[in-house]
Amino acid sequence: MTDKVLTPIEIGLTAAIVSVDGNEPSILTASGGDDLDGLPFGPFDALAHRTLEIGLRAWVEEQTGLRLGYVEQLYTFGDRGRHAQRGDTDVHVASIGYLALTRAADNTAKPQVAGATFKPWYRYFPWEDWRDAPPPMIEKEILPALETWAAQSEKPDTARALSRRDRVRLYFGTHGAQWDEERVLDRYELLYEAGLIEEARRDGRPAAQARKTMPALGASMRFDHRRILATAIARLRAKLKYRPVVFELLPPEFTLTELQRTVEAISGRHLHKQNFRRLVEAGALVEPTGEMSTRTGGRPAALFRFRREVLQERPAPGLRVRGRR
Repeated sequence: MTDKVLTPIEIGLTAAIVSVDGNEPSILTASGGDDLDGLPFGPFDALAHRTLEIGLRAWVEEQTGLRLGYVEQLYTFGDRGRHAQRGDTDVHVASIGYLALTRAADNTAKPQVAGATFKPWYRYFPWEDWRDAPPPMIEKEILPALETWAAQSEKPDTARALSRRDRVRLYFGTHGAQWDEERVLDRYELLYEAGLIEEARRDGRPAAQARKTMPALGASMRFDHRRILATAIARLRAKLKYRPVVFELLPPEFTLTELQRTVEAISGRHLHKQNFRRLVEAGALVEPTGEMSTRTGGRPAALFRFRREVLQERPAPGLRVRGRR
């Protein structure tokens, strides 16, 4: 009987830490020697930490000075090579991704180590920001390239329920389909499969290597961190509709305009002001404080706070908003 060679494996923890400052949703990044942005990550110490979440909170505070509020586990990312160079036989790193939320005021109150800084998340996903209008790059660069790629598939892919053309139509809202802001990961993985983003070229995807030029579709990230970030954005956009997570990103007291802009920043959609306010009122998610805010620079605006009693009143107290198209 021959002894089997065991492949070493390491469990890592990767954090997509989200904050909203003004009208800009941001993600905490950690720079490295390769000049690429990455998400904060570190190994899980099974001896020092009783749970994965305790380990995540501990090293995030140690590395960045931040004490995390809301934390949610996303997914385990374990593709071979995600932390390795070609031909590398070192430890196989499987990373458990987390979504974490923090208030902008808390970011400036805590010291941050060199290289850790918040950057706009639309820097990495510019095609996801529809607040002003559909991003021009979709019509000019993304759709022509995707349609050419879809047309190259001569035989239907029987292993998948949807053809390439179907996925382009559904994920990017073309030919009568509607744009769904929650399909962030689907769109990213479609661009990766078609070889249209730098990570695909770096990973040796044939579709990317066959291209003479690579379109500039957002900043790339280290390892598979842009995929982890896409997963986090999709989860948070969906969560807005059935959980009051948006209040984890706001100060304890806020105006309705600040609440709307935060929801718009996360969802990437412009919302009709009066419809949004009727939705908030009908959902009984907030209550007035009796105070006024002058930080808007114009007329004083009423301040509100999250009404915590709603958590006991119904099982899914979220904001089921619809963007204005």
